Amino acid sequence: MTAPIPVPTVAPTLEEPMRPLPTLITRLRGPRDERGDVPGWVLITVMTAGLVAGLWAIAGSQLGAMLREALASVAG
Repeated sequence: MTAPIPVPTVAPTLEEPMRPLPTLITRLRGPRDERGDVPGWVLITVMTAGLVAGLWAIAGSQLGAMLREALASVAG
């Protein structure tokens, strides 16, 4: 007579077979390109520099006076 086959007492959930799937997908995709969005960063940097230069040209003396006044009030 053969031994009875053990029956699991807790049924596995439907999610258990899917658990390794994200790791498998990541490995199949291969290494990612880590360069990022270089043209976007260049555009943002150039636009920021342009805005700073424009504000400095238009309101440089007022901004300087505001900064000196603020530092003088903090220094006491």
